[in-house]
Amino acid sequence: MSIFTYNGSAIVAMAGKDCVAIGSDLRFGVQLQTITTDTPKVFKIHDKLYLGLSGLATDAMTLYQKLLFRHNLYRLREERDIKPTTFGHLVSSVLYERRFGPYFSAPVIAGLEDDGTPYLCGMDTIGAMETAKDFMISGTSPESLYGMCESMWREGMGPEELFETVSQCLLSGVDRDALAGWGGVVHVITKDKVITRTLKGRMD
Repeated sequence: MSIFTYNGSAIVAMAGKDCVAIGSDLRFGVQLQTITTDTPKVFKIHDKLYLGLSGLATDAMTLYQKLLFRHNLYRLREERDIKPTTFGHLVSSVLYERRFGPYFSAPVIAGLEDDGTPYLCGMDTIGAMETAKDFMISGTSPESLYGMCESMWREGMGPEELFETVSQCLLSGVDRDALAGWGGVVHVITKDKVITRTLKGRMD
C-alpha cells in the first residue's frame, strides 16, 4: 500500500463567480481501520485563503504548522495578509526545499484574490504547481472525484449553488472509496464572508 493512502483523504476545491469552495472528508484511519470521524483536511490560513492537505496525516500537520508560521512572519513583515498566488509559490518552495526527503502530502490551495478572482492551485509532493480555472482535487479516490467534478461543474455558479455542487461531488466521490468518507466539511469563501457547513455522509 502506498504511503499516500495510509490514512486516506479526499479534497475538492471548485471555483464559482466571485467565490471559491473547498471541502474534505472527515475520516482518519490507518489503512482500512477507521480511528476517528472528525478530522478535516482543510485548514484556514486567513479569511480569503484555505489550504487542503491530503496524504500522510503526520506530514500534513507538520506542513500546515510550518506554512502557518511562514504566513505569520509574512504578515508581521508586510503588515497585510498574503495573496493566494504568492502563497502558492511559498508552498511550492517549502516543498521543493525537502525534495530529497519530501513531505508525503499533496496540497490544494483555494482562495480569493483582492479583486474577487478565484484562485485554485494544486501540487505534488515536491511542489510542481498546477493552477485551474474550474476545480482541483486531491486524495485517495481521484478517478471518481474527477468524474463527478467534470460532469457537475459549470461556469458562473453562485455561493449556494457552488456549495451544493462541491458537496455532491465530494459525497458521491468518497462513496466509491473505502479509505475516505464518513461525512465532510465544506468552506465557501466569498468577498464578505466564509460559509462553513458540515456534511453528513454514509457512516460505513
